[in-house]
Amino acid sequence: MRWLPKHYYQVLALMFAVEEINKNPNLLPNITLGFHIYNAYPNDERALESSLMWLSGQGQTIPNYSCEKEGKSAGVIGGATSEMTFSMGSLLELYKFPQISYGVFDPLVSDPLQFPSVYQMAPTDIYLIRGMVRLMLHFKWNWVGLVASDDSRSEKFLRDLQEEMTRNDVCVAFTEKIITGQSRDINFYQKFLANILLSTAKVIVIYGNTNSLLSWMFGNIPHIIVTRIWITSSHWDIAKRPSYIYFNNFHGALIFSDQTSKIPGFKHFLKTIHPAKYPEDIFLKNFWNTAFRCTYEHGGENVEVCSPNASLDTLRLSYLDITMSDQSYTVHTAVYAVAWALHKMFLVTSEKESNIFGDKGVFHPWKLHSFLKNIHFNNSAGKQVVLDTKRKSVANYDILNYLTFRNDTEVLVKVGEFIPQATDGEEFTIQEKAIVWTTRQRTPPQSRCSSCGPGFQKKSQEGKAFCCFDCVPCTDRHISNQTDTNQCMKCPEDQYPNKEKNQCLPKIVTFLAYEEPLGMALASIAVCLSFLTALVLWVFVRHKTTPIVRANNRDLSYILLISLIFCFLCSLLFIGCPTAINCLFRQATFAVMFTVAVSSVLAKTIIVVLAFRATRPGSRSRKWMGSRAPIFVVIFCTLFQVLLCVIWLLLSPPFPEADMHSDHEHTILGCNEGSLIAFYFVLGYMGVLALGSFTVAFLARNLPDTFNEAKFITFSMLVFCSVWVSFLPTYQSTKGKMMVAVEIFCILSSSTGLLGCIFIPKCYVILLQPHRNTKKSLKENSGS
Repeated sequence: MRWLPKHYYQVLALMFAVEEINKNPNLLPNITLGFHIYNAYPNDERALESSLMWLSGQGQTIPNYSCEKEGKSAGVIGGATSEMTFSMGSLLELYKFPQISYGVFDPLVSDPLQFPSVYQMAPTDIYLIRGMVRLMLHFKWNWVGLVASDDSRSEKFLRDLQEEMTRNDVCVAFTEKIITGQSRDINFYQKFLANILLSTAKVIVIYGNTNSLLSWMFGNIPHIIVTRIWITSSHWDIAKRPSYIYFNNFHGALIFSDQTSKIPGFKHFLKTIHPAKYPEDIFLKNFWNTAFRCTYEHGGENVEVCSPNASLDTLRLSYLDITMSDQSYTVHTAVYAVAWALHKMFLVTSEKESNIFGDKGVFHPWKLHSFLKNIHFNNSAGKQVVLDTKRKSVANYDILNYLTFRNDTEVLVKVGEFIPQATDGEEFTIQEKAIVWTTRQRTPPQSRCSSCGPGFQKKSQEGKAFCCFDCVPCTDRHISNQTDTNQCMKCPEDQYPNKEKNQCLPKIVTFLAYEEPLGMALASIAVCLSFLTALVLWVFVRHKTTPIVRANNRDLSYILLISLIFCFLCSLLFIGCPTAINCLFRQATFAVMFTVAVSSVLAKTIIVVLAFRATRPGSRSRKWMGSRAPIFVVIFCTLFQVLLCVIWLLLSPPFPEADMHSDHEHTILGCNEGSLIAFYFVLGYMGVLALGSFTVAFLARNLPDTFNEAKFITFSMLVFCSVWVSFLPTYQSTKGKMMVAVEIFCILSSSTGLLGCIFIPKCYVILLQPHRNTKKSLKENSGS
């Protein structure tokens, strides 16, 4: 016989309530409250049989006949399930007997037209579904299986649960219904178990009047471990199983249990309960024998006789719940409801009738209905109780964690609460660290059809549930820092995504600084070259009277060398953090200095041509040799460039700019040239001057002269033009500080070309071959 001790706890709660009421002088004074206990098996036939036995009295169950001489029963407290309530209610309604149901609240039972004599003690559980979904959302479970019994209440529960799950983006992985009569169908069992094992859902909600069905099914094959997290309510009989039933598959289950208040004195009552105290209670004897694994009255050869000092408080928790379960609490409250209704009725009828039981000593239970409908009182725990459906309280829930251990101990541990009517943020609390999951897991399971981590966004799959999707990496400049993001978000302008694209990092501000190797190298080269140019100028000034210095106009050489010094130094304006003044003048300074240098070279080429023509008899070019005409060429060319720069700076001046788009990880500080047309116009003007110098020098390269500079000028202009022609495409293809570095390189290389090609050969003669730099040497040279 599979005795279920948990059900007898409800009987103990009833016995405790009756004893409390009989000891209370203010409740039912001078009246002793009694009770009968009838065993009701979980099927309609046995429930009806128990009801007929009670109505007929001891002996054969005969409808419409009662073998008892006096009927003093006030009502029936029964109906742990809706099905039992339906079966009992249909029969008891014929006799108008009040039935107090202590099972889970069922809206169908509350119908006053169909069940006018049934009263439900349990609070309404309309928020149970919301609590379960909140639990799913807390652990981010969006792929959940559903198992329920095949009855009207479970159908409604499934329908409402699916709607709530859909509203919160939680999908149903599968739905299984347990049909009565299929518990021993091996085909049904195998299909049922296969659907659970093959499903990717790691979390399953189980609900309904399943009684011991699932525990029997899983217990038949103990070697199959179903590592799933089960979510259920305390009315499904999952906990407090006898040790010989294998129930490890439900280790770690989360149970929503109606919150109850502690009943004072109940623990002491359990210590004092004993079969000797209630000799007429045959159920207590059976319970005692099963709990202590002995026999109370007499033992056989291999059966131990129970100790007379045995007490229930010495049992393991798998047999005894000393804090009173929610159903036992409801039974206790139901007894008080009947007692208070009787108390109110006796107060009213005692004023009118001398004998409240009538002349024949028969109690009419139908008279109790009007008092039960309007009853409200505070139970022994101080909590208000109302049987009226319209005023019935809403259930609050404790979230319990069901644990099993190898020593056959089973424990329910409170790990959270769900208070539906609490303020937002306080209605749901859970202690994750206190939860023990399945035997194979130490962390919360991931029950998801698909999951996109940070750095990805969801892409729906056609024909599948919205919880099943593909994961697509975030596009450029976008991130997602949460799981299952519908759309990646764009980083701000001053930030960029990291490699994982799950975080925006601040961009590093960069520019061509003096501190970095490239800036330091370019600045050092510019200073060194300007110093070298200054040395060349010093050499020329020191030897200004020599023929090689006086040749090709000494003043132009000085102007060219000074302009080259400034050309080298103007490159320093391009290094460092861009400022408004820096950006305004650096391109203009560079353009003017190079225009002076190139126009000086152009003037030198003109001097070469004039010098050759002046040697011809009667040439008019002789008068220009001693004039200041070449200087005016330099001034005129430079003034025109200055005019262009002034127009540029007035109409569209350059300005500092932060470039956030060219580089992925950096904000580049640079100068916006304002008007690119003006910038390229200025460069184009210098190119025209350089091209003119190159053309004239090329034509005059073979003129007979001892110190003819035309060859050197030709080569220097070739270098100059080559540098700046290659500059344009390179400048356009680079971004950021490398663009600045390219321009500095062109400035330095082109200036070095002018310095090296024109002046280094002369310095070679001045310093290393001074004998060639004399008038005597010139006279001896036949070609002079």
